[in-house]
Formats: sequence, C-alpha cells, structure tokens
Amino acid sequence: MLDDICCFDFETSGLSPVEDRVVEMAAIRVIKGIQVSEFRTFVKYDGKLVPKITELTGITDEHLVNGMDEKQAFLNLRRVMGPQTLLVAHNATFDLAFLHYAMFRISEITFANPFIDTLTIARDRTPYPHTLTDMCNKYNIDLNGAHRALADVEGTLALLQAMHAEQPVDNFVNKLSYVEKYGKPVWVPAHAELSPVVWRK
Repeated sequence: MLDDICCFDFETSGLSPVEDRVVEMAAIRVIKGIQVSEFRTFVKYDGKLVPKITELTGITDEHLVNGMDEKQAFLNLRRVMGPQTLLVAHNATFDLAFLHYAMFRISEITFANPFIDTLTIARDRTPYPHTLTDMCNKYNIDLNGAHRALADVEGTLALLQAMHAEQPVDNFVNKLSYVEKYGKPVWVPAHAELSPVVWRK
C-alpha cells in the first residue's frame, strides 16, 4: 500500500483555502521505499503576510518576492505527485483543500488521488495532543524547523513509516476525522470518508 507515496505540505497566508494562498510548498515522492524526487519552493504572493504567519513559519514577504509563479508551482507539484500516487499529509483536510482550490482556480480541475492523513491515524491511536511536533516527539523523530514545508514533509513521512511499522495503516486510506465541536470541514474530496471525534485533553 505504501509502494508509491507522495508526502506533501503547504505553508499558507492564512487558514481559508478559498481566500488565502499557498506561500511555500514541499513534496517528497517515495517508490518502494526509495526517494525518487523532491520538490520545494516559495510561491509568489501579491499580498502582505500577517505578522502571525511570519512569527509561526519564519517566512517573510522578502522570501516570496522571487518565489515561483503559483501556476507553475502547482504544475510542478502535480508532476511529482502523479495522478494515482497515494498522497500523505498531517492534517490532510487542510492541505487537500488548498490543493483542490488552487488547482480549480488555475485549471478548473481537481485531483482524485487516494490519500492518508497521519493526524487521523494519530487521533485514533494516541492520546491528545496530536500536532506534528507532538507526534514526532512521541515516536522519537527529529523534527528540525517545524512549520516549514520541507521539514514538515520529512517529519510526516517518518511519522507515517513509524506508524505503519507499529501497525499497518492500510485501513486509513481516504479517511478523515474532524473535531465534532468545530463542525465538518468546508471541503473534502468526494472519495473521503468523514468521521467525527470528540476533542479531549
């Protein structure tokens, strides 16, 4: 099931996949356990980043001045992903929504790849908290530079591999959980299976 995967991550200008934009992206493609490609770039952004985003990520407006054009960035990303590769992200609800809205805005198409959300697995298997940093700590994975796209991709990939070694994750394909008190996500893929979870400390 993990013979062909692409782990990816977005850093964005805000939380809305409709109104906000991806400002940094990274992806790693792994086939039969061997990394075959890696892609990362800043993405040109016309607006101004709010201080909270810079504080969280370290990304500034100066980083984005020479970023890749949005359309070219997403075309490159989709080449790395491929049409049927299993996509992997931590809090995939967030990243998949940004992927969908960007693709639709650029070319009026979306994606149909299967996916796995390591956050959904974490919520099922381990107690709160479930941030990528917390989960990497639980599995003794070094996560250097959290909230930067490539670092988060490397952490998520290692987390997936550790979880799969502990107990196969096959039954989590295309499954997304959401915290019931916050309601359903704004958008999920048509092939997603949604399930609510009760948020507890």
